[in-house]
Amino acid sequence: MSQKAKQDSGDPINPDTLAIDLRTAVMRTSRRLRVEATGETITPGQYTVLAHLDGGGPSTPRELAQREHVQGPSMTRIINALAEQDFVSRTTHPEDGRQIKVAITPAGKAVLEQARGQRTAWLAQRVAGLSPEDRLILSRAAHIMQEMSAQ
Repeated sequence: MSQKAKQDSGDPINPDTLAIDLRTAVMRTSRRLRVEATGETITPGQYTVLAHLDGGGPSTPRELAQREHVQGPSMTRIINALAEQDFVSRTTHPEDGRQIKVAITPAGKAVLEQARGQRTAWLAQRVAGLSPEDRLILSRAAHIMQEMSAQ
C-alpha cells in the first residue's frame, strides 16, 4: 500500500517511510530550484557562496570551502570567477595578514537577489497550479519543516 493510500485510509504513517519521501521531495525540489536560478551569470556553486556571504558576512576561502564541502582549489576557482565579475571583494584578514576575507559586493547582492527572484517565481508558478487544499497542506508542511530544521 502506498504512503498516500495509507494516509487516506487512516493507517499510521511510518516515520522511516515518511523520512524517505521527504528527503526525496526536498532533494528533487532543491535540485530543480538550483537549475531554475542558474544561467550564464552565476553557477549553483557561486550562488551558494554569495548566499552564505550575504547572510553570514565576510569569510575566508577556507571557511567557505569547509561550509560547501569542497576542496580549497575548487573554492579558489569559485571566488576568482566571482571576483572577475565584481560580485565579491577580497581584503586582507584583519587578524592574520597571510589570509584574505571574501565579502559580497553590491553587484553580488544584486545578482543574488535576481537569482532568488527567479527561484521564487518558478516555485510560485508551481504552487499556483495546486488546489487551495493542497496549498494549505503545503504551507503547513513548510512551517513544520522549518521548525524541524531549526532544532
